[in-house]
Amino acid sequence: MKTVTAFLLLVGIAVGSAGSPGLFAQGPTAERQQFIRVEAPVVVLTHVRIIDGTGAAALDDQTIVIADGKIKSIGASAPPDLPANAQTVDLRGYTALPGLVGMHNHMFFPMGGSPPMYSNMGISFPRLYLALGVTTIRTTGSVAPFTDLKRLIDAGRMIGPKMHITAPYLEGRRSFTPVMHELTGPEDARRMVNFWADQGATSFKAYMNITRDELRAAVEEAHKRGLKVTGHLCSIGYREAAEIGIDNLEHGLMADSEFAPNKQPDQCPGAAVNASLRQLDLNSPAVRDTISTLVTKNVAITSTLPVFEAGSAPLAQSGIGAASALLNPRVLNVMSTDARVRYLTARARVSSDPGNVALLRKAMDFERAFVKAGGLLIAGLDPTGNGGIVAGFGDLRQVELLVEAGFTPLEAIKIASLNGAKFLGEDAHIGSIAVGKQADLMVVRGNPAVNISEIEKVEIVFKDGVGYDSEKLIQSVQGLVGIR
Repeated sequence: MKTVTAFLLLVGIAVGSAGSPGLFAQGPTAERQQFIRVEAPVVVLTHVRIIDGTGAAALDDQTIVIADGKIKSIGASAPPDLPANAQTVDLRGYTALPGLVGMHNHMFFPMGGSPPMYSNMGISFPRLYLALGVTTIRTTGSVAPFTDLKRLIDAGRMIGPKMHITAPYLEGRRSFTPVMHELTGPEDARRMVNFWADQGATSFKAYMNITRDELRAAVEEAHKRGLKVTGHLCSIGYREAAEIGIDNLEHGLMADSEFAPNKQPDQCPGAAVNASLRQLDLNSPAVRDTISTLVTKNVAITSTLPVFEAGSAPLAQSGIGAASALLNPRVLNVMSTDARVRYLTARARVSSDPGNVALLRKAMDFERAFVKAGGLLIAGLDPTGNGGIVAGFGDLRQVELLVEAGFTPLEAIKIASLNGAKFLGEDAHIGSIAVGKQADLMVVRGNPAVNISEIEKVEIVFKDGVGYDSEKLIQSVQGLVGIR
C-alpha cells in the first residue's frame, strides 16, 4: 500500500481518507478562470516589440498570431485570413519576451531553525513563478518531490509553470539539514537514481558531501537512462566532477572547492572555500584550466546570483537598483509575517565587508569568462539562503544581475530563456519566440532591451497560448510565502 500511495502522490492524485475526495478535488476550472486575461481560439498581439530570446536585436511594431497553444505567425502585420472570433490585443508600448526557463528553481523555501528546515510552497510558488514570466522550471533539488505538483499543473488542476522534476538530493554523510537522505556508498547512489527515475524524476542533483565514487555511480546510472546530473559540490572540485561526467554545476564559481589549500579527497573544506575564492586570480593558469575543462566536457554552469546578493552587502549602484532589490516591497508583501521578520533580521546581520562584494563581482567575471570560452551558462534564482529570494521575483532579479555582470540585456535574456531550454533538450518547443514554438511568453510594459529593470513590469504571461494576469496572481498569494 505504501508503494501505491507514493506513486499516486507523485503523479498528482491526492490521497484522502475513506470517502474523502482528497486535497485538490475542488473546482480548479473556476479558480483558473479568475486569473485568465486573454484566452481565445486565435489571439493576435499587435504593435508589440519582440525580444525573441536568441540574442538578436529587438523588432518593433510586430504582430504575433497564437492558435492551438502555438505561435502561428510573426510579422509586421496580421495575416488577412484571421477568423472573426480572433481576440486582438493592442500592445503599443509593450515588449514580448520568451517565458523564462528557470534552471535552479526550487518549490521549497527556508523555514528557519537549527538545523535549518525547508517546506514546499505548493500554492504561492507555482503562482509566483508563472505570474512573473517563468513558464518552465527545473526543480534543481527536491526535498518532497511527491508534492512538487507537476502533474496537477499539467492536468490543469493547478496554476503554475511547466516543471522538470529533480529527485531528492544525492548527499553524502554529514548533511547540514535533516531533510536530506545521506548516501551510504555507491550502491546506495545507484539505487536512489533508479528508484527516482522510475518515479518520473528527469534529473538528479549531487550535494556538498557526496564522494567521488558515489557521484560516479550516480552519473553512470543516470546516463544509462538518458538523464542528467547537476551538482552543488564541495567535497569534489569542478575539474574532478567534469572528468567523472557531471552535466551541470550550480552557483557559478561560488561552489568550487578545488582552489582551497590542502583540500583532502572527498571532503568539503568548509569555510576555506570562500577564503580561497577571495584570493583567487581569475587570470591564473588554474582557473583557465578549469574553464577549459568544463567547456571541453560540455558541462553547463548555472548562475544563481540573487541568492549571493541577498547574503552580501549591496552592490554599487549601477542603475539596476541593487540596494532596493534587497528590500523590494512587492517581495516583502508576499511573505508571511514570520518569513519577513526572519529575512529582515538576517539582512540586518549581513556584514558590510567589502570582500563580500568583491567576491560576488569575481563570480560575475568568472561567468563572463566561461561564456567567452564557449561555455553554456544557464540561470535560476535559488530561493534558499537567508530567505530573501522568492519565486519569480528572484528570476527577474537574476536577469538584471547578469546585466550587472556585463552581459547585454539581450544576452542576459537569452541565458535565462533559450540556454535553459537547450540544456533541457526543449529548445525546439520553448525558450524563444519563433513560429511553431509553444506560445510561452511574457508581456512587459516598456523596453528591457534598453532598460533591463523594465523586465519587472510584467502584465500578462502566456503559457501554451493562454494569457494570465500577472498582478491578480501576485495578489492571490499575499502573505503566503513561508506558509504554503
